[in-house]
Amino acid sequence: MAPQGKLQLCAALLSAVGLVVGQNTTWDHSLYTTSPPVYPSPNATGLAWESAFAQARNFVAQLTLEEKAQLVTGTAGPCVGNIAPIPRLGFLGLCLQDGPLAIRQADYASVFPAGLTAAASWDKGLIYQRGLDIGAEFKGKGAHIALGPVAGPLGRSGYGGRNWEGFSPDPYLTGVAFEMTIQAMQRSGVQATAKHYIGNEQETQRNPSLSPNNVTIEALSSNIDDRTMHEVYLWPFQNAVRVGVASMMCSYNRINGSYGCQNSKALNGLLKDELGFQGYVMSDWEAVHSGVASIEAGLDMNMPGGIAFTVPTPSFWGANITLAVNNGSLNVDRLDDMCRRIMTPYFHLHQNVNYPPIDGSEGDLNFFPLSSYVYNFTKGPSNIDVRDNHAGLIRELGAAGTVLLKNKNNILPLKAPKNIGVFGNDAGDLTNGLYSLAGGFASGDYEYGTLAVAGGSGTGRLTYVVPPLEAIKARARQDGSLVQYILNNTLLTSGSGFSSIFPTPPEVCLVFLKTWATEGYDRTTLLADWNSTAVVNAVAAYCNNTIVVTHSGGLNTLPFANHPNVTAILAAHLPGQETGNSIVDILYGAVNPSGKLPYTIALQESDYAFADITNSTALLETENPDAWQSDFTEQLLIDYRHFDYHNQTVAYEFGFGLSYTTFGLSNLTVRNVYAAGNISATPPRAAVVPGGNPTLWDVLYRATATITNTGRVAGAAVPQLYLSLPQLPGETAVTPPKVLRGFEKVSLQPGQSAMVSFDFVRRDLSSWDTRKQMWTIAPGRIGVMAGFSSRDIRGQTSFAPLS
Repeated sequence: MAPQGKLQLCAALLSAVGLVVGQNTTWDHSLYTTSPPVYPSPNATGLAWESAFAQARNFVAQLTLEEKAQLVTGTAGPCVGNIAPIPRLGFLGLCLQDGPLAIRQADYASVFPAGLTAAASWDKGLIYQRGLDIGAEFKGKGAHIALGPVAGPLGRSGYGGRNWEGFSPDPYLTGVAFEMTIQAMQRSGVQATAKHYIGNEQETQRNPSLSPNNVTIEALSSNIDDRTMHEVYLWPFQNAVRVGVASMMCSYNRINGSYGCQNSKALNGLLKDELGFQGYVMSDWEAVHSGVASIEAGLDMNMPGGIAFTVPTPSFWGANITLAVNNGSLNVDRLDDMCRRIMTPYFHLHQNVNYPPIDGSEGDLNFFPLSSYVYNFTKGPSNIDVRDNHAGLIRELGAAGTVLLKNKNNILPLKAPKNIGVFGNDAGDLTNGLYSLAGGFASGDYEYGTLAVAGGSGTGRLTYVVPPLEAIKARARQDGSLVQYILNNTLLTSGSGFSSIFPTPPEVCLVFLKTWATEGYDRTTLLADWNSTAVVNAVAAYCNNTIVVTHSGGLNTLPFANHPNVTAILAAHLPGQETGNSIVDILYGAVNPSGKLPYTIALQESDYAFADITNSTALLETENPDAWQSDFTEQLLIDYRHFDYHNQTVAYEFGFGLSYTTFGLSNLTVRNVYAAGNISATPPRAAVVPGGNPTLWDVLYRATATITNTGRVAGAAVPQLYLSLPQLPGETAVTPPKVLRGFEKVSLQPGQSAMVSFDFVRRDLSSWDTRKQMWTIAPGRIGVMAGFSSRDIRGQTSFAPLS
């Protein structure tokens, strides 16, 4: 691409992402240009992992200085990240593999639904089972460490290229999905990696770049105030620490002026001190910009080990660690703590005993670090098939994560239509290979083929895919139905008459749209790709029963939502390899849709908080190394919190999703269940454990409600519990009108009722007090709202916890 073309493309990306998202009169940029120093890095104590910690301590005591340096520095090898073996101690090394939904580059492995789809299911059981199955596949291929799941990006901006890897812009929903996935993966025996810590909310300028005059322009700085950090972005990572996540991956971006992988406040202060994290912090690949400085700031493992990706290069660590210890610039005690942190999860998950060897079909994926750090890894048999019966879970979760947004006159489920039209380039099979569409960092410019998964390091290598068209054909054969189709979007929008192609008009027209997203790039529009609006309008002009299905790497605005001939809309997200079967199960009613939106769909792009754009051209042409600043001026008001605070009308609200039946909610009550009696505004002081002050997790109140299936068919309801918290005295950041604090999925037969309960721990009722530097329950009454979306509230009450 010509330089001018690159400039125009980057300008479009910047115009989409938006670096300053709003004007807040309380925001003072100068307060967030530096990150406070927090030293020294706290030593792990092995809390909750005592036996494994003792094994790790004994192992590290036997290491030479050179072996310690080797244990914390990545090397070349068969996996995307590698820690070299130490044969004399029987240690075979560590294999690190991408990613959050599949063991990315392996064969005979499954491609699961994306985190976005899992969140849209709002189904804790399926989310947990997904984690179990993913973990089992990583272990079966000999990977010790899975590079997932994802809670960063959280999804501050709908344009974020990696939002789909995570779960939801709501920190509570993400926190639940995050911790359940981690627990399940580690129960399977593989170490989970919580990533990307923290503030990694866009791809544009996530790494340093060179200006037109070859000046190094530093990576974007995410400038986040203390309260927003705790209540929004740190929230799910606190869940991860509490359930014992093995590893945290620090992010590429800067945080308040300091790089994420050498930010002592984020790593030493928040993570290891305040949250009591006992595992190790690994870098994202090529996110290390210093030696001793990053080590002292709390980084424990350097990946991939060398400074650059593509050629053997020096390392900031490696042999330089040995030099630093010998010349006194690095205390060996800090190095020992790094090694103990790395080895403790290894022993805790019994990876030293009969762990499967690395699949022999794995090529050398990691070519980059020092040639002197190349070691022979033990490989096992090749082409191990780890898929087991996981296709069933993938199909079920793909359907459960599909959200029915519109269903005019109950047109769905389909009732054996005899003449079906299928339209759109997302409906058919892949034409450029099973990995080329989503593999690597491809641009996504593959016109034909269904979008089962998006791109970048979070993708998966499809062993097979079930396209929607093939699944529809298979189902239609049961009914003797005719299936006709046009998959060429250009033809569909060219004005060619449908009557010349179809002998008779279809009874139902199914339009499949897709929206590409990938690591390394941010989206430039929230519309679906490939002239999607024109495609829908063209089909709807011909067919008065048009059903639209979107497969998307993020949220989409839907300008055709009110078209009278668009009778149904389904947001099917990224369902994985069984995508066609999952959508057919929904379309024909084999599965009653129960998915709910894990984000808000606005009426138009400009309605979102991140739509205020400034200085994109100036940033592209800057010679100022520190020019890229992203002030999180919206603070706590992201997604539905923003729309609620500004009382804005939306197309489809957070938590929304239709069913083929109806539900009622009644008898909402709240009671105090705190065994210790009176509740104080601040948590009683206690020794920090993984997850922070343990009293933050005390259950203080419990809400209950009755859910009833008031319709004619069986279905699953998702009752949601929201709290309206009082404003802390003296705090300037706006407290959102409501925040999610509970949800359950309950299956009910027609006429059946069930009681659901929601426990509120102290953190749920608290706000982060920036003056006291602790979680505090604000004085006043807390409003309780229960319903079936953030705006479909069926029951309300309140209580005063401090009275």
